[in-house]
Amino acid sequence: MKIDGRFWFTKEGQSFLGTGRIELLQLIDTTGSINAAAKAMKMSYKAAWERINSMNALADHPLIDRTTGGKGGGGTKLTPYARELIATFHRFNELHRQFIDRFSEAGNDPQRLARILSRTFLTTSARNQLPATLTKIETNGLHSTLTLTLLGGDTLRSTITAKSVENMGLTLGCDLYAIIKSSDIHIVSAPPSSDRTDNVLSGTVETLETSGDNIEIGLRLEGGTILIALEKEDLRQNLKIGMTAYALISPLHIIIGL
Repeated sequence: MKIDGRFWFTKEGQSFLGTGRIELLQLIDTTGSINAAAKAMKMSYKAAWERINSMNALADHPLIDRTTGGKGGGGTKLTPYARELIATFHRFNELHRQFIDRFSEAGNDPQRLARILSRTFLTTSARNQLPATLTKIETNGLHSTLTLTLLGGDTLRSTITAKSVENMGLTLGCDLYAIIKSSDIHIVSAPPSSDRTDNVLSGTVETLETSGDNIEIGLRLEGGTILIALEKEDLRQNLKIGMTAYALISPLHIIIGL
């Protein structure tokens, strides 16, 4: 059994945009002709025109711009609004595909589907929920050390149980989240010794915000990711916005989320 689903935009209770209509608009944009686009989709000009009229009737602005005669002999092109709609549709359709893929992991096991849904909609209080790709797995007895590559190329190591790797179905190349509490990130202004077992990430101090005895630090890593750390106020005298600083994070304090 396979879980599947098609993605549509509806408006006022009527079908507005789907994969076929998007393909028609894109072919019009490529060929400059409704007739040529209809032939490419193996439909009649009348059927293509009816679809365009249906979309135009629901759209907030016209989707096509038709010209006749002139030096170029006339033709049909999409409006900027139509191109924006197409781009939006593709973004949502990709997210929908990813969502359906998550459902498909369950196969015909409804309990597994329930577990997948629970993690799909999971939210946490951790300030740092960093998208990452799993690039290495090293297992030693009961524990596994995962190497995670963040957006922009910075890397982290996370140590979790080997059983968790198995239960979560973690494989090389899969996308996941590195979840880190702000209080588990320690910021220092000087380069730490090279023999530390912690993750050491260099970056630029972007924000400093004081509240009571604590200071919240925003550190932008070299790859662009921003880490939020919570430290004691007495560290402020060593930090200034724009200076280079280092985030120290124990691999044991990085939770993996899917």
